Amino acid sequence: MARTPQSYSAPALVVRHRGLLTVALMLATVMQVLDTTIANVALPHMAASLNAAQNEITWVLTSYIVAAAIATPLTGWVSDRIGQKRLFIVSVVGFTGASLLCGIATSLDEMVLFRIIQGICGAFIAPLAQTVMLNINPRERMGQAMAIYGAGIMVGPIIGPTLGGWLTESFNWRWVFLVNLPVGVVTVAMLAIYMPNTDIRRRPFDFFGFGMLAIAVGALQLLLDRGADVGWFDATETWIYLGLVIAGLWVFVVHCATAEHPFVDLNMFKDLNFAMGLVFIFIVGITLFAGLALLPPLLQNLMGYPVIYTGLVMAPRGAATMISMILVGRLVGLFDSRLLVLVGLGLMAYSLSMMTGFNLQMDSSPIIWSGAVQGFGMGFVFVPLSTLAFATIANKFRTDATSMFSLVRNLGSGVGISMVTAVLANMLQVNHAELAERLTPASAAVRSQMPDLLTGNPQVVAIVNGLVSQQAAMLSYLDDFQLMVWISLASVPIVLLLRGGKPKGDAPKKSPEELALERTQSTAE
Repeated sequence: MARTPQSYSAPALVVRHRGLLTVALMLATVMQVLDTTIANVALPHMAASLNAAQNEITWVLTSYIVAAAIATPLTGWVSDRIGQKRLFIVSVVGFTGASLLCGIATSLDEMVLFRIIQGICGAFIAPLAQTVMLNINPRERMGQAMAIYGAGIMVGPIIGPTLGGWLTESFNWRWVFLVNLPVGVVTVAMLAIYMPNTDIRRRPFDFFGFGMLAIAVGALQLLLDRGADVGWFDATETWIYLGLVIAGLWVFVVHCATAEHPFVDLNMFKDLNFAMGLVFIFIVGITLFAGLALLPPLLQNLMGYPVIYTGLVMAPRGAATMISMILVGRLVGLFDSRLLVLVGLGLMAYSLSMMTGFNLQMDSSPIIWSGAVQGFGMGFVFVPLSTLAFATIANKFRTDATSMFSLVRNLGSGVGISMVTAVLANMLQVNHAELAERLTPASAAVRSQMPDLLTGNPQVVAIVNGLVSQQAAMLSYLDDFQLMVWISLASVPIVLLLRGGKPKGDAPKKSPEELALERTQSTAE
């Protein structure tokens, strides 16, 4: 039986118009998440324009990622200190202004500086949006709220490379950043009108705790980003990063467990749903973003797809994700959320299994169908997972918890991308060596089909080596897809540790005024 507005429990924060505020929150989220991937395809054009070498221009991405990772845990403390509305507006204004500065940058130093500012401001947007979405919706609507939020988080990285490629080819790489300006202006106006002020809670700032966490997170991001360039653990630089990660994280945990006013209250991790949700979203980050990192180079470099066509072939993935999120947002209240997550995991594992059958002679239909299945599965994983992770956590932990949730998801994406890149490079050498070993004078296939190879003609040898390299690269991508199948299946036991439940203790009571406002709001929506 459908619920009436009167049967809903009271949300933690009553607003004038939930629908329009949700639009503002999603505009900000999509704008910020897009910038994690939209600039990737424009890097070669930026390098030429800013007179930067290829190994230097990657700092345009690294600076943003590291700055965002370090700033994300600050969300809870800063929002308590100045209020959620003020922080949200300042973050969007700062992000939009930094986007303008990136669009008019004239040197690499300027670009890196502006990207750092953009990363710091953008770090607050996603966790704040999730916190407000949880606060303005009653518990019965949290599944639908997380579906809307998840659409922005999941679809943004998928359409980012497509939009970035189109803007770069049709206009100029600077429009990759300038496109944020109208979105930012509209978002700020809507936030100013529809987002209410929240109570300010002054709590001491734990400089030492934040410093240790910042060192650990920053060093981990540098390790993941720089590892492939310096040969991973063959380089002293990598070992330094690893040492900083271990030392910083160890000291941070010990300090937070013993300090009177720690930077992060470890009591939030006593909530089993939230703790298991963090582990699970880390794995989701690996499988989601690793796949997105693999497909564009596979399609463009091996299969010869143009940038625009690559985006079109990957578009069904995003469309399927949005459809599934709309569907699962309504199913969360009808079925056990753990069952929905298992269905999503099964679909993602099946789609990755489909991708292990890719070959260089196929058309685009296997890519489209596997992407659509994977996108559909993503919605079934992300929405109920987000709902379960915050189902039982106390309201006072929500802002800190959402910032930690965003941080862990981003760390998972960094680990996933670095992992599949390392596996790809390693298996490329292994597969090339194995294929080359079969091309011997004793091989019947060589004698019957490639007799010219036995003459040692340099042109023939070069052609055959190119074909071997191409096949070795394809096999390496298939090895990565197979690895992600096993990672998806290995996460199934974590789902069984999750449980449903009601928020702990501090759920707000519904007043007559709130009931009347909810009835008015439901009518307006």
